[in-house]
Amino acid sequence: MEIWINPACSKCRSALGVLDAEGAEYTVRRYLEDVPSADEIRGVLERLGLEPWDITRTQEAVAKELGLKEWPRDEASRERWVEALAAHPKLIQRPIITAEDGTAVVARTDEAVRDALSR
Repeated sequence: MEIWINPACSKCRSALGVLDAEGAEYTVRRYLEDVPSADEIRGVLERLGLEPWDITRTQEAVAKELGLKEWPRDEASRERWVEALAAHPKLIQRPIITAEDGTAVVARTDEAVRDALSR
């Protein structure tokens, strides 16, 4: 399993604490430094069963600069959203855990982390 984190994020630190407490084996990806490609983002979205706007942090300054809140949330605009996430990784919701069964979860709660561990 892999977890995408920003070490400055309290939710990410909490998720790591749960993983460690459960004795989980995982790889940490500091996604602001090791930026996921558009293809990797598409793959994680497929695993999550979500759309790019579902994992976008729209309150970030760069989101406001880009005017993301006004962007259409439809199939025709999907690629534009993916490219924005790849170009501005700070927009990606965190933490994201890719589970052993091929799924993924946005692990913002301890319960979501445990859910990923149970897969």
